[in-house]
Amino acid sequence: MTPKTAFGQTIHHVDLADWLETATKHHSSGYVMFDWLGVEDAGRPGASGQRHAVFLHVINPQTREGVMLRTEVDEAGRLPSVAHLWQGARWHEREAAEMFGITVQDGEPEHLLLPESFQGHPLRKDFVLASRVVRPWPGRLEPGEDNTSAPSRRRTAPPGVPDPSWGPRREEEPS
Repeated sequence: MTPKTAFGQTIHHVDLADWLETATKHHSSGYVMFDWLGVEDAGRPGASGQRHAVFLHVINPQTREGVMLRTEVDEAGRLPSVAHLWQGARWHEREAAEMFGITVQDGEPEHLLLPESFQGHPLRKDFVLASRVVRPWPGRLEPGEDNTSAPSRRRTAPPGVPDPSWGPRREEEPS
C-alpha cells in the first residue's frame, strides 16, 4: 500500500502478511532506531473487522525522519516479531501480548508486568475490572454511603453558586 503523510508523519498501512517484510525493508533502508510499538484495541470483538491495530514507529537517524507502520490483527492472527531487527521492540511486544492478548510469533511468552496468576488482558475494552466489583473503593465515602449514619438532608447549591451566607445580608421580613 502507498504511504500517507499527514502532519509530517508518514504512515504505511500494511497487511499482516507483509508486516515482517515491510519492517525489514525499512530497517535495511536506514530506519535503524526503534522508537515504540503500541497497540490500539478497536473494541469490535466478533465483528467482521479486525480486533487490534498495531503501530511501529522507527526513525532514520541520518535524516531524522520517522515512519510509522500500521497493521491489523484479529483474534486468530499472529503478529510476526520484529525484535530481531530492533532489540528495543522485545519489551513492547511482550507488553502487547500480556496486556492485549496478541500472539507474537517467536516472542517471549513469560509475563512482564502482571503476576503469573493474573487472568485476562487488562488493556482490552472488554476486560471487566472485577476488583472494583468485589472490593469497595478504599477512599473516603460520602455521608450516607458508609451505612453508619443517615444521609444528610442539607440542601446543597449547584457548582459555581456561592454559599448563601456569603455576600450582602438580607434583612428578614417582619412576621
